Amino acid sequence: MNNKNLEEIRKQILNTVQEFITREVKPIASKLDEKDSYPSSLIDQMAEMGLFGITIDEKYGGLGLDYSTYAMIFEELSKGWMSITGPIGTHSILSYAIQKYGTEDQKIKWLPKLASGEKRGGLALTEPGSGSDVASIKTEAKKQNGNYIINGNKLFITNGKNGDVFFLLAKTDPKIAPKHRGITGFIAEKGNGFTSGKDLNKMGYRGVDTTELIFQDYKINKENVLGKVEGQGFYQVMDALETGRINIAARAVGVATGAFESAIKYAQERKTFGKKISERQTIQNYLADMGTKIHAARLMTYDAAKKKDSGGRFDLESGMAKLFASEICREVTFDAMRIFGGYGFIKDLPIERYYRDAPLMIIGEGTSEIQRLIIARNLLKKYS
Repeated sequence: MNNKNLEEIRKQILNTVQEFITREVKPIASKLDEKDSYPSSLIDQMAEMGLFGITIDEKYGGLGLDYSTYAMIFEELSKGWMSITGPIGTHSILSYAIQKYGTEDQKIKWLPKLASGEKRGGLALTEPGSGSDVASIKTEAKKQNGNYIINGNKLFITNGKNGDVFFLLAKTDPKIAPKHRGITGFIAEKGNGFTSGKDLNKMGYRGVDTTELIFQDYKINKENVLGKVEGQGFYQVMDALETGRINIAARAVGVATGAFESAIKYAQERKTFGKKISERQTIQNYLADMGTKIHAARLMTYDAAKKKDSGGRFDLESGMAKLFASEICREVTFDAMRIFGGYGFIKDLPIERYYRDAPLMIIGEGTSEIQRLIIARNLLKKYS
Protein backbone atom coordinates (compact mmCIF):
# COMPACT_ATOMS: atom_id res chain seq x y z
CA MET A 1 0.00 0.00 0.00
CA ASN A 2 1.55 3.31 -1.08
CA ASN A 3 1.42 6.47 1.05
CA LYS A 4 -1.30 8.10 -1.04
CA ASN A 5 -3.61 5.11 -0.76
CA LEU A 6 -2.88 4.80 2.96
CA GLU A 7 -3.75 8.46 3.55
CA GLU A 8 -7.03 8.07 1.65
CA ILE A 9 -7.99 4.92 3.56
CA ARG A 10 -6.95 6.49 6.85
CA LYS A 11 -9.09 9.56 6.16
CA GLN A 12 -12.09 7.42 5.20
CA ILE A 13 -11.94 5.20 8.25
CA LEU A 14 -11.35 8.09 10.66
CA ASN A 15 -14.33 9.93 9.18
CA THR A 16 -16.41 6.78 9.61
CA VAL A 17 -15.29 6.41 13.23
CA GLN A 18 -16.04 10.08 13.98
CA GLU A 19 -19.54 9.76 12.49
CA PHE A 20 -20.10 6.59 14.51
CA ILE A 21 -19.04 8.34 17.73
CA THR A 22 -21.30 11.34 17.06
CA ARG A 23 -24.33 9.38 15.87
CA GLU A 24 -24.24 6.19 17.94
CA VAL A 25 -21.93 6.51 20.94
CA LYS A 26 -22.28 9.95 22.52
CA PRO A 27 -26.09 9.86 22.87
CA ILE A 28 -26.01 6.68 24.99
CA ALA A 29 -22.52 6.54 26.56
CA SER A 30 -23.49 8.13 29.87
CA LYS A 31 -26.52 5.88 30.30
CA LEU A 32 -24.50 2.71 29.58
CA ASP A 33 -21.71 3.89 31.86
CA GLU A 34 -24.14 4.60 34.70
CA LYS A 35 -25.77 1.17 34.41
CA ASP A 36 -22.46 -0.58 33.71
CA SER A 37 -24.16 -2.20 30.71
CA TYR A 38 -22.17 -3.97 28.03
CA PRO A 39 -22.59 -2.03 24.74
CA SER A 40 -23.37 -5.04 22.54
CA SER A 41 -24.89 -3.07 19.66
CA LEU A 42 -21.94 -0.65 19.55
CA ILE A 43 -19.39 -3.46 19.60
CA ASP A 44 -21.25 -5.29 16.83
CA GLN A 45 -21.17 -2.13 14.71
CA MET A 46 -17.44 -1.81 15.34
CA ALA A 47 -17.02 -5.38 14.08
CA GLU A 48 -18.95 -4.47 10.93
CA MET A 49 -16.60 -1.50 10.45
CA GLY A 50 -13.63 -3.88 10.53
CA LEU A 51 -12.18 -2.52 13.78
CA PHE A 52 -11.47 -5.98 15.16
CA GLY A 53 -8.97 -6.45 12.36
CA ILE A 54 -7.28 -3.05 12.14
CA THR A 55 -3.72 -4.38 11.91
CA ILE A 56 -4.45 -7.95 10.78
CA ASP A 57 -3.02 -8.60 7.32
CA GLU A 58 -5.49 -8.33 4.44
CA LYS A 59 -4.75 -11.90 3.35
CA TYR A 60 -6.31 -13.05 6.63
CA GLY A 61 -9.35 -10.79 6.24
CA GLY A 62 -8.12 -7.75 8.20
CA LEU A 63 -7.75 -4.11 7.20
CA GLY A 64 -3.95 -4.39 7.15
CA LEU A 65 -3.47 -0.86 8.45
CA ASP A 66 -0.39 0.58 10.13
CA TYR A 67 0.00 1.37 13.82
CA SER A 68 -0.17 5.10 13.20
CA THR A 69 -3.73 4.66 11.94
CA TYR A 70 -4.38 2.22 14.78
CA ALA A 71 -3.42 4.91 17.30
CA MET A 72 -5.61 7.52 15.60
CA ILE A 73 -8.62 5.19 15.70
CA PHE A 74 -8.17 4.53 19.41
CA GLU A 75 -7.87 8.25 20.05
CA GLU A 76 -11.10 9.05 18.22
CA LEU A 77 -13.04 6.26 19.93
CA SER A 78 -11.80 7.38 23.36
CA LYS A 79 -12.95 10.95 22.78
CA GLY A 80 -16.45 9.53 22.65
CA TRP A 81 -16.33 6.78 25.29
CA MET A 82 -13.09 5.10 26.25
CA SER A 83 -14.77 1.86 27.34
CA ILE A 84 -15.57 0.82 23.78
CA THR A 85 -11.85 0.60 22.99
CA GLY A 86 -11.45 -2.23 25.51
CA PRO A 87 -12.95 -5.05 23.45
CA ILE A 88 -10.73 -4.27 20.45
CA GLY A 89 -7.64 -3.28 22.43
CA THR A 90 -7.06 -6.54 24.24
CA HIS A 91 -8.31 -8.41 21.15
CA SER A 92 -5.57 -6.75 19.09
CA ILE A 93 -2.88 -8.03 21.48
CA LEU A 94 -4.02 -11.61 20.82
CA SER A 95 -4.21 -10.96 17.08
CA TYR A 96 -0.73 -9.46 17.04
CA ALA A 97 0.74 -12.42 18.92
CA ILE A 98 -0.80 -14.93 16.54
CA GLN A 99 0.16 -12.96 13.44
CA LYS A 100 3.79 -12.58 14.56
CA TYR A 101 4.47 -15.82 16.41
CA GLY A 102 1.82 -18.29 15.26
CA THR A 103 2.35 -21.07 12.77
CA GLU A 104 0.73 -20.65 9.37
CA ASP A 105 -1.94 -23.18 10.37
CA GLN A 106 -2.70 -21.15 13.50
CA LYS A 107 -2.92 -17.94 11.48
CA ILE A 108 -5.30 -19.49 8.95
CA LYS A 109 -7.45 -20.98 11.71
CA TRP A 110 -7.78 -17.93 13.95
CA LEU A 111 -6.98 -14.64 12.21
CA PRO A 112 -9.93 -14.49 9.75
CA LYS A 113 -12.40 -15.11 12.60
CA LEU A 114 -10.66 -12.54 14.80
CA ALA A 115 -10.54 -9.97 11.98
CA SER A 116 -14.28 -10.24 11.35
CA GLY A 117 -15.19 -10.17 15.04
CA GLU A 118 -16.75 -13.63 14.80
CA LYS A 119 -14.29 -14.59 17.54
CA ARG A 120 -13.46 -11.94 20.12
CA GLY A 121 -10.26 -12.19 22.03
CA GLY A 122 -8.32 -11.08 25.05
CA LEU A 123 -5.16 -11.44 27.09
CA ALA A 124 -5.15 -13.86 30.04
CA LEU A 125 -2.04 -12.69 31.87
CA THR A 126 -2.68 -10.91 35.18
CA GLU A 127 -3.36 -13.02 38.27
CA PRO A 128 -4.54 -12.23 41.83
CA GLY A 129 -0.91 -12.31 43.04
CA SER A 130 0.88 -11.36 39.84
CA GLY A 131 0.53 -8.18 37.81
CA SER A 132 3.66 -6.34 36.77
CA ASP A 133 5.79 -9.31 37.90
CA VAL A 134 4.84 -11.54 34.97
CA ALA A 135 7.44 -14.19 35.76
CA SER A 136 5.64 -14.96 39.05
CA ILE A 137 2.40 -16.24 37.53
CA LYS A 138 1.08 -19.41 39.21
CA THR A 139 -1.19 -20.85 36.51
CA GLU A 140 0.31 -24.19 35.46
CA ALA A 141 0.03 -26.27 32.30
CA LYS A 142 1.01 -29.92 32.71
CA LYS A 143 1.51 -32.29 29.79
CA GLN A 144 -0.83 -35.25 29.66
CA ASN A 145 -1.12 -37.67 26.74
CA GLY A 146 0.08 -35.13 24.18
CA ASN A 147 -2.17 -32.36 25.51
CA TYR A 148 -2.00 -29.95 28.46
CA ILE A 149 -4.09 -29.71 31.62
CA ILE A 150 -4.22 -26.17 32.94
CA ASN A 151 -5.18 -25.01 36.42
CA GLY A 152 -5.18 -21.48 37.81
CA ASN A 153 -6.95 -18.13 37.92
CA LYS A 154 -6.56 -14.87 36.07
CA LEU A 155 -7.89 -11.49 37.20
CA PHE A 156 -8.71 -8.04 35.76
CA ILE A 157 -9.34 -9.55 32.32
CA THR A 158 -10.97 -7.28 29.75
CA ASN A 159 -13.41 -9.19 27.51
CA GLY A 160 -13.37 -11.93 30.16
CA LYS A 161 -17.12 -12.52 29.95
CA ASN A 162 -17.82 -11.64 26.32
CA GLY A 163 -14.56 -12.85 24.79
CA ASP A 164 -14.21 -16.28 23.17
CA VAL A 165 -10.47 -16.90 22.82
CA PHE A 166 -7.48 -15.65 24.80
CA PHE A 167 -3.71 -15.38 24.67
CA LEU A 168 -3.12 -17.41 27.82
CA LEU A 169 0.18 -17.45 29.70
CA ALA A 170 0.92 -20.47 31.91
CA LYS A 171 3.92 -22.15 33.51
CA THR A 172 4.96 -25.32 31.69
CA ASP A 173 8.21 -25.59 33.67
CA PRO A 174 7.82 -24.06 37.15
CA LYS A 175 11.29 -25.20 38.27
CA ILE A 176 13.43 -23.63 35.55
CA ALA A 177 15.59 -20.58 36.30
CA PRO A 178 15.22 -17.80 35.47
CA LYS A 179 11.47 -18.17 36.03
CA HIS A 180 10.31 -16.40 32.89
CA ARG A 181 11.82 -19.13 30.70
CA GLY A 182 9.23 -21.57 31.98
CA ILE A 183 6.25 -19.59 30.64
CA THR A 184 4.41 -20.76 27.52
CA GLY A 185 1.78 -18.96 25.45
CA PHE A 186 -1.44 -20.72 24.44
CA ILE A 187 -4.33 -19.83 22.15
CA ALA A 188 -7.08 -20.80 24.57
CA GLU A 189 -10.78 -20.99 23.73
CA LYS A 190 -13.46 -21.12 26.42
CA GLY A 191 -15.06 -24.39 27.42
CA ASN A 192 -13.76 -27.72 28.62
CA GLY A 193 -12.82 -26.37 32.05
CA PHE A 194 -12.19 -22.73 31.08
CA THR A 195 -14.87 -20.32 32.34
CA SER A 196 -15.26 -16.67 33.33
CA GLY A 197 -15.96 -15.70 36.92
CA LYS A 198 -17.53 -12.66 38.54
CA ASP A 199 -17.63 -9.23 36.91
CA LEU A 200 -15.61 -6.60 38.74
CA ASN A 201 -17.40 -3.41 39.80
CA LYS A 202 -15.07 -0.65 38.65
CA MET A 203 -14.82 3.08 39.34
CA GLY A 204 -14.36 3.86 35.63
CA TYR A 205 -13.98 1.92 32.40
CA ARG A 206 -17.56 0.83 32.94
CA GLY A 207 -19.75 -1.04 30.47
CA VAL A 208 -16.92 -3.20 29.19
CA ASP A 209 -16.58 -6.45 31.13
CA THR A 210 -13.58 -6.96 33.41
CA THR A 211 -13.66 -10.36 35.09
CA GLU A 212 -11.73 -13.22 36.54
CA LEU A 213 -10.98 -16.31 34.44
CA ILE A 214 -11.00 -19.78 35.96
CA PHE A 215 -9.06 -22.77 34.65
CA GLN A 216 -10.06 -26.01 36.34
CA ASP A 217 -8.49 -29.06 34.72
CA TYR A 218 -8.80 -27.20 31.44
CA LYS A 219 -7.73 -29.52 28.66
CA ILE A 220 -6.06 -27.90 25.66
CA ASN A 221 -4.49 -29.48 22.59
CA LYS A 222 -0.74 -29.13 22.03
CA GLU A 223 -1.64 -27.62 18.64
CA ASN A 224 -2.74 -24.52 20.57
CA VAL A 225 0.73 -23.73 21.91
CA LEU A 226 1.51 -20.41 20.22
CA GLY A 227 4.06 -21.10 17.51
CA LYS A 228 4.13 -24.71 18.79
CA VAL A 229 7.17 -23.78 20.91
CA GLU A 230 7.24 -24.07 24.70
CA GLY A 231 8.97 -21.55 26.95
CA GLN A 232 8.56 -18.52 24.67
CA GLY A 233 5.44 -17.05 26.25
CA PHE A 234 7.21 -14.36 28.26
CA TYR A 235 9.01 -12.96 25.22
CA GLN A 236 5.86 -13.17 23.09
CA VAL A 237 3.68 -11.30 25.57
CA MET A 238 6.32 -8.64 26.33
CA ASP A 239 6.49 -7.87 22.62
CA ALA A 240 2.70 -7.84 22.24
CA LEU A 241 2.31 -5.54 25.23
CA GLU A 242 4.40 -2.88 23.47
CA THR A 243 1.63 -2.56 20.89
CA GLY A 244 -0.83 -2.43 23.79
CA ARG A 245 1.05 0.55 25.20
CA ILE A 246 0.50 2.42 21.95
CA ASN A 247 -3.25 1.88 22.23
CA ILE A 248 -3.26 2.87 25.93
CA ALA A 249 -1.34 6.06 25.13
CA ALA A 250 -3.78 6.81 22.31
CA ARG A 251 -6.73 6.20 24.64
CA ALA A 252 -5.22 8.64 27.14
CA VAL A 253 -4.81 11.29 24.42
CA GLY A 254 -8.42 10.72 23.35
CA VAL A 255 -9.87 11.00 26.87
CA ALA A 256 -7.78 14.11 27.59
CA THR A 257 -8.86 15.66 24.29
CA GLY A 258 -12.52 14.92 24.96
CA ALA A 259 -12.29 16.60 28.37
CA PHE A 260 -10.33 19.55 26.97
CA GLU A 261 -12.73 20.17 24.08
CA SER A 262 -15.69 20.12 26.47
CA ALA A 263 -13.90 22.50 28.86
CA ILE A 264 -12.81 25.05 26.24
CA LYS A 265 -16.31 25.16 24.79
CA TYR A 266 -17.82 25.65 28.23
CA ALA A 267 -15.27 28.35 29.10
CA GLN A 268 -16.46 30.39 26.10
CA GLU A 269 -20.10 30.10 27.18
CA ARG A 270 -19.97 30.41 30.97
CA LYS A 271 -20.06 33.92 32.42
CA THR A 272 -19.16 35.11 35.91
CA PHE A 273 -19.38 38.70 37.08
CA GLY A 274 -20.30 39.82 33.58
CA LYS A 275 -17.40 38.19 31.72
CA LYS A 276 -16.87 34.89 29.96
CA ILE A 277 -14.54 32.79 32.07
CA SER A 278 -12.42 32.21 28.94
CA GLU A 279 -11.40 35.86 29.24
CA ARG A 280 -9.93 35.31 32.69
CA GLN A 281 -6.20 34.71 32.92
CA THR A 282 -6.45 31.80 35.36
CA ILE A 283 -8.73 29.87 32.99
CA GLN A 284 -6.53 30.78 30.02
CA ASN A 285 -3.53 29.38 31.89
CA TYR A 286 -5.39 26.13 32.46
CA LEU A 287 -6.36 25.90 28.79
CA ALA A 288 -2.84 26.71 27.58
CA ASP A 289 -1.31 24.00 29.77
CA MET A 290 -3.97 21.45 28.85
CA GLY A 291 -3.59 22.04 25.13
CA THR A 292 0.20 21.90 25.32
CA LYS A 293 0.22 18.65 27.29
CA ILE A 294 -2.20 16.98 24.89
CA HIS A 295 -0.21 18.09 21.85
CA ALA A 296 3.01 16.70 23.34
CA ALA A 297 1.35 13.41 24.32
CA ARG A 298 -0.15 13.01 20.85
CA LEU A 299 3.21 13.59 19.17
CA MET A 300 4.88 11.05 21.46
CA THR A 301 2.16 8.48 20.78
CA TYR A 302 2.37 8.92 17.02
CA ASP A 303 6.15 8.80 17.19
CA ALA A 304 6.02 5.42 18.96
CA ALA A 305 3.51 4.14 16.40
CA LYS A 306 5.68 5.37 13.52
CA LYS A 307 8.71 3.64 15.07
CA LYS A 308 6.69 0.42 15.25
CA ASP A 309 5.67 0.80 11.60
CA SER A 310 9.30 1.26 10.57
CA GLY A 311 10.15 -2.16 12.00
CA GLY A 312 12.60 -0.88 14.60
CA ARG A 313 12.69 -1.36 18.37
CA PHE A 314 10.12 0.89 19.97
CA ASP A 315 9.95 -0.20 23.61
CA LEU A 316 11.59 3.04 24.76
CA GLU A 317 9.23 5.23 22.73
CA SER A 318 6.09 3.27 23.63
CA GLY A 319 7.03 3.34 27.31
CA MET A 320 7.60 7.09 27.23
CA ALA A 321 4.36 7.71 25.32
CA LYS A 322 2.33 5.53 27.65
CA LEU A 323 3.83 7.11 30.77
CA PHE A 324 3.48 10.71 29.65
CA ALA A 325 0.06 10.41 27.98
CA SER A 326 -1.52 8.57 30.91
CA GLU A 327 -0.19 11.03 33.48
CA ILE A 328 -1.25 14.13 31.55
CA CYS A 329 -4.67 12.56 30.97
CA ARG A 330 -5.18 12.49 34.74
CA GLU A 331 -4.05 16.12 35.01
CA VAL A 332 -6.12 17.40 32.08
CA THR A 333 -9.35 15.69 33.14
CA PHE A 334 -9.00 17.15 36.63
CA ASP A 335 -8.31 20.64 35.27
CA ALA A 336 -11.34 20.30 32.99
CA MET A 337 -13.41 19.56 36.09
CA ARG A 338 -12.01 22.70 37.73
CA ILE A 339 -13.18 24.77 34.74
CA PHE A 340 -16.69 23.28 34.93
CA GLY A 341 -16.86 23.86 38.66
CA GLY A 342 -19.91 22.22 40.25
CA TYR A 343 -21.25 21.13 36.88
CA GLY A 344 -18.16 19.00 36.35
CA PHE A 345 -18.91 17.04 39.50
CA ILE A 346 -22.35 15.78 38.46
CA LYS A 347 -23.25 13.02 36.06
CA ASP A 348 -25.33 15.18 33.73
CA LEU A 349 -22.14 15.99 31.81
CA PRO A 350 -19.36 13.62 30.64
CA ILE A 351 -16.54 15.43 32.49
CA GLU A 352 -16.77 13.28 35.62
CA ARG A 353 -16.72 10.16 33.40
CA TYR A 354 -13.54 11.31 31.68
CA TYR A 355 -12.06 11.88 35.15
CA ARG A 356 -13.07 8.38 36.35
CA ASP A 357 -11.73 6.74 33.20
CA ALA A 358 -8.32 8.42 33.34
CA PRO A 359 -6.71 6.24 36.06
CA LEU A 360 -7.09 3.09 33.97
CA MET A 361 -4.41 4.32 31.56
CA ILE A 362 -1.99 4.86 34.44
CA ILE A 363 -2.50 1.26 35.58
CA GLY A 364 -3.22 -0.74 32.41
CA GLU A 365 -0.50 -2.36 30.25
CA GLY A 366 2.15 -1.63 32.88
CA THR A 367 1.90 0.99 35.63
CA SER A 368 3.71 4.31 35.47
CA GLU A 369 6.23 2.93 37.94
CA ILE A 370 6.98 -0.01 35.63
CA GLN A 371 7.21 2.32 32.62
CA ARG A 372 9.85 4.36 34.40
CA LEU A 373 11.89 1.22 35.02
CA ILE A 374 11.61 0.25 31.35
CA ILE A 375 12.53 3.74 30.20
CA ALA A 376 15.50 4.00 32.56
CA ARG A 377 16.78 0.56 31.53
CA ASN A 378 16.65 1.53 27.86
CA LEU A 379 18.25 4.90 28.44
CA LEU A 380 21.09 3.38 30.42
CA LYS A 381 21.66 0.88 27.62
CA LYS A 382 21.51 3.63 24.99
CA TYR A 383 24.03 5.82 26.79
CA SER A 384 26.32 3.12 28.15
